[in-house]
Amino acid sequence: MALCVFVLIASEFMPVSLLTLIARDLGVTEGLAGQGIAISGALAVLTSLTLSKLAGKMNRKYLLLGMTTLMAISGVVIALASSYLVYMAGRAMIGIAIGGFWSMSAATAIRLVPQHQVARALAIFNAGNALATVVAAPLGSYLGATIGWRGAFLCLVPIAAVGFIWQCFSLPAMNGNTSPASRGSVFHLFSRPVVSIGMLACGLFFMGQFALFTYVRPFLETVTRVDTSGLSLILLVIGVSGFIGTLMVSTFLNAKFYPTLMTIPGLMAAIAIILILTGHCVWMVALLLGLWGMLATAAPTGWWTWIARTLPGDAEAGGGLMVAVIQLSIALGSTAGGMVFDRLGWQSAFAMSSVLLLSAVVLTFFTSRQKASAP
Repeated sequence: MALCVFVLIASEFMPVSLLTLIARDLGVTEGLAGQGIAISGALAVLTSLTLSKLAGKMNRKYLLLGMTTLMAISGVVIALASSYLVYMAGRAMIGIAIGGFWSMSAATAIRLVPQHQVARALAIFNAGNALATVVAAPLGSYLGATIGWRGAFLCLVPIAAVGFIWQCFSLPAMNGNTSPASRGSVFHLFSRPVVSIGMLACGLFFMGQFALFTYVRPFLETVTRVDTSGLSLILLVIGVSGFIGTLMVSTFLNAKFYPTLMTIPGLMAAIAIILILTGHCVWMVALLLGLWGMLATAAPTGWWTWIARTLPGDAEAGGGLMVAVIQLSIALGSTAGGMVFDRLGWQSAFAMSSVLLLSAVVLTFFTSRQKASAP
């Protein structure tokens, strides 16, 4: 599962470092080539909201294998794309695989391991995400320069094939939903206060994170004034710290679940404010962004564990709703952050990020109160 997550996330963000090559080869602008990331996100949302209902009683092992197959096919379609439309069709396929795979992750973890190890299992899943975040951009850039952008996408296909074979032998049969309620629309979950407040808290967290993080590169280049090698080094520090944070977070979640969920955005809000005050100091910025990466990359494990604990009998629908909330929040956060960054300056964007993250702390606290008072 972690290997497949690695290929999924690498596939999703590979175009970031290959946009110029893709645009030139397909005869479109870089902006149009970049829409390949937008369409994968849109299809991920649609799939996550509908998959649980559409799949019904289907064996979840075969569903996961189907998503892995689609992931491999998308790599081939993109690599062999003769036109922009074929390229976008391949990107749509990877979006469906992302939405399907992630929406089933919490439910799969619940079925594969005992309850007390669910957080650790989800942390392992997210380790694939963190590793892909570290290597996707630099690896894509290197492969694009040596074997071309088509070759870079083709390199992911054998890894997806290995993931498919590994899952064939390792995953047990997992029956689909039998209860009519769990096969219904995911939106019925909003009738539970703990879910509606928790999802809002999760959404505010991701909005706050990406209102700042999307604009880290221009911040480093124009405010901290790092050169190209310094920029690469700081981005690597963020990625490596995130991988370490993902490996550590399950221990804290098992010991103090809600306090950990509240501490992460609280510390990130503090980092955003300190960055405003110390943005010109290179070593301080590198240290703060390393800590940011550790916290931000570990946080999704906490929210997926929250789904597993809050909706153990309806984790598929909850996972689908979570994917939709996260993808929408990332889009809203990065868009709002960009508008503020351009019109009011980077300090205002970072301050807005801090406010959103602190709001997530407050709503996470209310979520914990709802959970405590739930029957």
